Amino acid sequence: MNIRPAHVEDLAGMQACNLQNLPENYTMKYYLYHALTWPSLSYVAEDAKGRVVGYILAKMDEDAEEGDEPHGHVTSISVLRSYRRLGIAKKLMVQSQESMAAIYKAAYVSLHVRKSNRAALGLYRDTLGFSVHDIEKKYYADGEDAYAMRLALK
Repeated sequence: MNIRPAHVEDLAGMQACNLQNLPENYTMKYYLYHALTWPSLSYVAEDAKGRVVGYILAKMDEDAEEGDEPHGHVTSISVLRSYRRLGIAKKLMVQSQESMAAIYKAAYVSLHVRKSNRAALGLYRDTLGFSVHDIEKKYYADGEDAYAMRLALK
């Protein structure tokens, strides 16, 4: 398994991975915006044939108030079902977090996760050390609440 920075050529594979696994989907323009604006924060996992089997789409927060510490945000992460439980999501998360801290001096990273997504909660809270910062009511298009989670990077 190869984990490497995402390139523009990977965006279709990232979008396909997202469409196969997640109910929240994004336009190609959105993936391209991330890739061009924060090229060092998104990563892909590719199999031996070079096929994208997982990705993390990440950015620096643009809505920070003046004086706020810079922080990163995980927009989306997904690993194809047949490649899960191999530590790929953890490796993608750690790689992106390290880049946020080293390049942008991010104080923390944030993300949203469905309250019902026990597998993701286990990864974020138990494996990576995130904590719940807030609950955002009806965050998702289907009305489900989200946990707003954070992890300090300093």
